[in-house]
Amino acid sequence: MQIARFASPLGPLVALTSDSALIALAFDDGSPLLARLLGRRFDSERTVEAVDPLEVASRLRAYFAGELTAIDALPVEGGGTPFQRAVWQQLRTVPPGTTTTYRSLAARLGAPAATRAVGLATAKNPIAIVVPCHRVIGADGSLTGYAGGLARKRWLLAHEGMAVQGRLLGD
Repeated sequence: MQIARFASPLGPLVALTSDSALIALAFDDGSPLLARLLGRRFDSERTVEAVDPLEVASRLRAYFAGELTAIDALPVEGGGTPFQRAVWQQLRTVPPGTTTTYRSLAARLGAPAATRAVGLATAKNPIAIVVPCHRVIGADGSLTGYAGGLARKRWLLAHEGMAVQGRLLGD
């Protein structure tokens, strides 16, 4: 496994990769999320520092520079339960500049009553930005939680061209 740390407009990021996929991507801001992700997936004896494993940093730089689909082809393997993996796979189908709801994701999974379970799976997403849980909003159009913080969620949605105003901004 490789671990890489790099800068972004939203603060430092840390990526953990295998030889074939991105395993975790989180904001490196001392949050409990990062510690939880790395503690669960990180084996320091088998992990080496890398600059740009799987071109994750390069693709994220392109994304932040405005090439919003630059991260779409990154292979991911975030672990999780079969249901969580299904939710995360559905999240990757939500195009930049659009949003979805937990209810819509549940319906697309063929489990319309699983709205709450979809929300819980989304909250456990170990791969920020690339598995775009920031594109999920409340059924009423409100900005819902984001492990990286609501300010980052607002920034990401605005970066992708969403007209974030009114309730979506949390006003």
